[in-house]
Amino acid sequence: MKQFPFYIRLAFLCWLCAYTSVGNAQEMTKYLNAEESDPIKMKWMVGAPPPPDRTLNFADGSFFTFPGLRWSVAHMRQFMPTTNVSRGIGNPLPVSKKISNEIEKITFVPLGESKPITWKEGLDKVYADGVIIMHHGNIIYEKYLGALTIDGQHAAMSVTKSFTGTLGIMLAMEGLIDTSKLVSEYVPELKNSAFGDATVRQVMDMTTALQFSEDYADPKAEIWQFSAAGNPLPKPADYTGPKSYYEYLPTVKKNGVHGEAFGYKTVNSDVLGWIIARVTGKTVPQVLSERIWQKLGVEQDAYYSVDVTGTAFAGGGLNLGLRDLARFGQLILNNGYGAGQQIIPKAAIADIRKGGSQAAFAKANYTLLKGWSYRNMWWITNNEDGAFCARGVHGQVIYIDPKADMVLVRFASNPVASNAANDPYSLPAYQAVANLLMKKK
Repeated sequence: MKQFPFYIRLAFLCWLCAYTSVGNAQEMTKYLNAEESDPIKMKWMVGAPPPPDRTLNFADGSFFTFPGLRWSVAHMRQFMPTTNVSRGIGNPLPVSKKISNEIEKITFVPLGESKPITWKEGLDKVYADGVIIMHHGNIIYEKYLGALTIDGQHAAMSVTKSFTGTLGIMLAMEGLIDTSKLVSEYVPELKNSAFGDATVRQVMDMTTALQFSEDYADPKAEIWQFSAAGNPLPKPADYTGPKSYYEYLPTVKKNGVHGEAFGYKTVNSDVLGWIIARVTGKTVPQVLSERIWQKLGVEQDAYYSVDVTGTAFAGGGLNLGLRDLARFGQLILNNGYGAGQQIIPKAAIADIRKGGSQAAFAKANYTLLKGWSYRNMWWITNNEDGAFCARGVHGQVIYIDPKADMVLVRFASNPVASNAANDPYSLPAYQAVANLLMKKK
């Protein structure tokens, strides 16, 4: 396949929301820090039109290069085609707030370091755009930074996958999906692909054996072919490859034996999205709207980025408000109960929390995630608190600690995509908050 020009590949990076193995905290030294790169101070996209040196553009990729990406992640709808996730026409349910002044006093020692840093320093390290912490169902901490506002929306990146996985296990509990069946039984178009002899469960736990590299540094990696197919920009005249997600997925080849090892591949989420659409007769955004968003009492509609056919990017295209992300996290912590009703089957949450194969996960060699596993597109820490989370590049997270009765959600715009750059400052920070809250029980 002809390699796409760099600017097109760069423009589509926002859709490639994988947990990559490249990047580390040392890379941060070559970037402006959080204060220096503050998107409001830098006045991105201010003016009619903005000055050329403060204009961001989807087609040339400038919208997703640092420091401009710090503005773009809170304004993705201005750059690309999207489809809505309706909250319905009812009034939002209020959230209870009991603000704690103790959060700002927290200190912790980052992984691999010896000196403690403050909570604020930790937020700056990960370029946080917004954080909410909930305890016993109450908001005890709420902070907006960067270009994010209380009524704004932010790219969730690969946190999207956990929404897709949650919908998948919901439908499984309802009997619409049998996770032991082959993917090809639901989507015959995938019969001759790598997914043809994979089970739905293997897709949901990402233990499929795929010839699919997500190495951004390799211009021949399959992730770029996937991005080219889903890119809504006009294709070059000589382009002969797939022109949409549904055209690309049948071309994925197998490499190895399904079920043996965890391998984080974005295309698994889009296959599950296809299955969800096939068994319900509706799009993933419609299913999310009807089964969760209209029932939860959220404040805002959400939205997904889409390919040229209008198919939502189930692996990383969701954008939503911070408070609504917190509401969703609290729904998961409450075993699927929210807004006075059982929205997600309790058994579905139990299936998420039990985790996947730790042996299979270990083969992926995530050095900072020893003992973790992956189930239904959620990351399971297997720590003594029973914590589990949804994770996305550039610092997006839903972190749930059942023992502490805590939900922590964060949007961020770290210039380094990999969670390997965020985790040294994030994981100990989450635990420090949980430890504080457990003392207050």
